Amino acid sequence: MNTEYEMIIGLEVHIELKTETKIFCSCPTGFGAEPNTQCCPVCAGLPGALPVLNKKVVEYAVKAGLATHCQIARLSRQDRKNYFYPDLPKAYQISQYDLPLCEHGYLTIETASGPKQVGITRIHIEEDAGKLVHDEQKGTFIDLNRCGVPLIEVVSEPDMRSAEEARAYLQKLRTVILSTGISDCRMNEGSLRCDVNLSIRPVGETRLGTRTEIKNLNSFQSMVRAIEYEFARQVEAVRTGQSIVQETRRFDQASGKTYSMRGKEEANDYRYFPDPDLPPIALGSEEIEALRATLPASPDARERQYVKEYGLSAADARRIAADAGLAEYFEQGAKSCAHPRIMANLLISEALPLSGTEPIRVKAGDLAQLADMLAAEEINSSTAKRVLREISQDGQPPRQVVDRLGLWQINDERALDDIVRQVLEESTALVESYRRGKQAALKGLIGQAMARSNGLGNPVKIEALLREALK
Repeated sequence: MNTEYEMIIGLEVHIELKTETKIFCSCPTGFGAEPNTQCCPVCAGLPGALPVLNKKVVEYAVKAGLATHCQIARLSRQDRKNYFYPDLPKAYQISQYDLPLCEHGYLTIETASGPKQVGITRIHIEEDAGKLVHDEQKGTFIDLNRCGVPLIEVVSEPDMRSAEEARAYLQKLRTVILSTGISDCRMNEGSLRCDVNLSIRPVGETRLGTRTEIKNLNSFQSMVRAIEYEFARQVEAVRTGQSIVQETRRFDQASGKTYSMRGKEEANDYRYFPDPDLPPIALGSEEIEALRATLPASPDARERQYVKEYGLSAADARRIAADAGLAEYFEQGAKSCAHPRIMANLLISEALPLSGTEPIRVKAGDLAQLADMLAAEEINSSTAKRVLREISQDGQPPRQVVDRLGLWQINDERALDDIVRQVLEESTALVESYRRGKQAALKGLIGQAMARSNGLGNPVKIEALLREALK
């Protein structure tokens, strides 16, 4: 890390809202349709077409603001942001300028030195632009399906000082938005993408340096790589006497470098003015509070609850609370589970890897029952893994599977003692190795005892009996 300069990072995150129709017309918003099959005169920007605001967009944006501790404007306005680009058929974007819907929020992230609060300057609504498709042989095509898809833009304060802090903030924002249900935040489909504003200054300096903007980063890894390269580039430029130019840059995945695209505009270059076709957005306190009441518990609140109420470790609580669907699954199972901490462990270490990218195929109640059986020493951990695989395929309750396959744990000490004696008689080399001080030999003896019991012996009792016999 460079100790001479520090980086100053602010993020602008664009998030597509999960509405059925676009922001100003009734065209569908589904991803992956044939090009130019989901557009109409309004979203294609044809002369004379008039926009009508989708109320659900406002509701979703307010939910995002409430979930990020923002102040919600009682009166906000939509403005025209004027610029030319081939995939923007109107030559302006309907956005918000001086009267955004949400302002002055924050998110708390975990850093190496403890919790840190990152300010959110504003959240405003706007329409997405179309998409350019480049073909080396045929040229560039324009797909207008994405025109008019509703967005919120979440603009942070320049509070982050490292790529890892930026990653933590973006991950936390994604987690919070997912928990509200207003977006699927699929970065690979472009429904969450990030612009990085980065500048440097000497350590100890308080004034901000000249910033560059790195556009349209759609993965955490790309964002981190782009930040690290751009920081190094700016430091080297300053050291060699070059000036940092305010500009927009793109990140190239293959080379890991950023490249200049165009000069960075200031707000007055966009010639914002109120959109004459759209009235101001007026919200009453009752409407805002009604939307607040629909929000689920925040990931932070859930994490605290899981640690306090269920005794989960901070890491397990954070992992489950970060995914709204996973949190609901865990809470459903925890209602009937006497040992939710064991259930959480099974969920994270076994059920999730078993499901892969698919939904969890085991009922929450069955996973809870399996955790309680494990806690009661009716089965051991290896049996629990086997039973989990079985019930994910046939849906039978855990007890029926254990009965059917004869997998109940052997806890009878006399039966286990017989197994231990036989193992010791047959494994004289391991016994001698253990007596010479090699603790690894004990694991070998335990393994042999477990094998002799067909994997059904209580491993804790087997180890205790072995230690006693070896004395």
